[in-house]
Order: sequence, then structure tokens, then C-alpha cells
Amino acid sequence: MLKAEVYGVELYPVGKIHYFSYDQELHRDELVLVMTDFGPDVGRVLLGPREMTLEQIGGEVKPILKKIEGKDLEQHLKNKEDAEKAFKICKEKIKEHGLPMKLLHARYIFDRSRLLFYFSAEGRVDFRALVRDLARIFKTRIELRQVGARDEMKFIGGIGICGQVACCVRFLREFTSVTLKHAKKQQMLINPVKISGQCRKLMCCLAYEHDFYEKELVGIPDEDSTIHYGESRAKVITVNVFLEEVTILTEEGKLEKLPFSYFRGEKNGVSGTS
Repeated sequence: MLKAEVYGVELYPVGKIHYFSYDQELHRDELVLVMTDFGPDVGRVLLGPREMTLEQIGGEVKPILKKIEGKDLEQHLKNKEDAEKAFKICKEKIKEHGLPMKLLHARYIFDRSRLLFYFSAEGRVDFRALVRDLARIFKTRIELRQVGARDEMKFIGGIGICGQVACCVRFLREFTSVTLKHAKKQQMLINPVKISGQCRKLMCCLAYEHDFYEKELVGIPDEDSTIHYGESRAKVITVNVFLEEVTILTEEGKLEKLPFSYFRGEKNGVSGTS
């Protein structure tokens, strides 16, 4: 299996980590110039050097072009300063055009051949007139990139209902699919206010313990399902994964507590929901 020695580089704070090769030693937090889909851009070294397979890297390994220092660093800092000014101008233009979009971030790529604007919106936005205005003002190629609600949260920041800085702002670099099945598997009340983040999407943390619940509840009936119990049937009232205990209500009206082992042994008689 082919391997390569690479460094992990982030282009945006808490963004996806990209892997590049380099023939000199680099240290964490050093700025480097790398080639992206938009052109040469500046990233920050987070990891490495480390040996990884091409499968782990996710494709072809591109080289780091050079360290950012001296005049290159001056250029990078000027790009950041000018991007902040461009952000304010773009925000004014969005208001002038009456566009239903929220501007989140502006960024020049290193050689200033493109100026990127990231925004969020409820639906599709016709921003062609806005792009023409911005191209006339900044005399470079303009790219407007619409992002989803979770990425919007990463840009603006926020506090979760747990009282901590949102996971996507602190450490979560890539998002996984989160559905109501995650909440149901953990016996949570399906209350949108309780299980949604500030991004108005289901909380990412619902996925953190999902594998644990999937493993521990193998062969265990769901709450509100009906099972065969002895010669009759019973309804599952609660499932306690920590006590490894299922509470059922028999046809005679009696509450019984059964260990998980009851359902994993010879008396496995789950009949599904009724």
C-alpha cells in the first residue's frame, strides 16, 4: 500500500484538514502556501510530519509550495486587511440590492486573482448583479459561495445548550449526518427545541454516543413496542441502557423489569410495534 509523509494543513479555523508533502521540516502553526481549487492560498500547519496511506489522505498528494515569511507574510496580512474592507463593502451592496442573504466571510487568495465571499441563505439567490458590482469595484474575479446552516455556525460562532462553545466552532472539522433516529435510539424526547442547535439543525453531539447505543441495544425491543411474555403479550414501557433493564406492562396490568439477557437468550420473543 502506497504511503507518503505529509503535513496536515487547515485553510480556515476548525476547517477540513488537507494533507501536503514538504521536503523540509515544518512546525505547528507555521503558515504555508498551498495550491487549492481556487489557486494559491495560505494555510496553517496543524499536524505532521506523519506517514499516511493515499487512501487515508483521500487522493493525490500535492506539495506545499513554500513557507509564508518575509514579504510573503506582509502580502498575506495585507490580503486579510483588504478582505475585511471588502466584507463591509459587499455587505452594503447586498443591502442595496435587497438580497435575502447573510454575508459570513471574505477572503482573498494569496495572489489576489480571486476574492471569495461566503454567505448563507434560506434558498437560492440571484446575485448576478451583485457580482458585477463587486467585480467593477475590486477589479478581480469574484466568487460567491453559499454554505449550509452548520457551516454558518462555524463562521459566526455561538454557545450550545450545554453552555459550552459550539462543537463546530471548537473542534468539529467535518459534519456527519444526524437524524431523528439518533435521538430515538438514545430514548430522548423528540422536542425540536431540546435537540436542535443554534444552527436550527439537529445537534451534532447526538452522533457521539450513537455507536454505543447501537451496540448495547442489539436484540433489545424499542420503547412502545409489544413483545411476547410467557403465554401472553406485554408492552415495553422503558429501556434503560445503563441498568441494562427493560420495564414492561403485562396484559394483567403488572409492571415487570427484565434484564437485557432475557432478550438475548432463548426467550427472545420480540414481535415489533403494535
